[in-house]
Amino acid sequence: MTGHVDPTRERFGAFRALPDEGPIHMLNLVRLREQAAYPDGRRASGAEAYAAYGRESGPVFRRLGGRIAWSGDFRLMLIGPEEERWDRCFIAEYPSAAAFVEMIRDPDYRKAVIHRQAAVLDSRLIRLAPRPSGEGFGE
Repeated sequence: MTGHVDPTRERFGAFRALPDEGPIHMLNLVRLREQAAYPDGRRASGAEAYAAYGRESGPVFRRLGGRIAWSGDFRLMLIGPEEERWDRCFIAEYPSAAAFVEMIRDPDYRKAVIHRQAAVLDSRLIRLAPRPSGEGFGE
């Protein structure tokens, strides 16, 4: 299976072309490899490699104003492909799209992302514009 791990140059360009109107939310759905696939052959589980990514990228994420707005544990695909499952589900909030871009370009983040690339089998990263929370939906 070939998964989605990194954005293409074209999709990243589309991300940057959107208006930067303040805070953004990034929905992350991540499926981990059983064994991480490091280019240098080092051994770790996908979960261990993803934890290393979190430890090493976290300071950059927080320094740029990022925070986890929501996280949850996947239980069941009610609507969608039954075989699809996600090991990590969360929404990261950034003060702006520019802050996200700055994180991606940060030298310390670039070192940490090696762990993410080794850990992730498949993922979805969806940019959202936050809306007020409340009781209704569909309006």
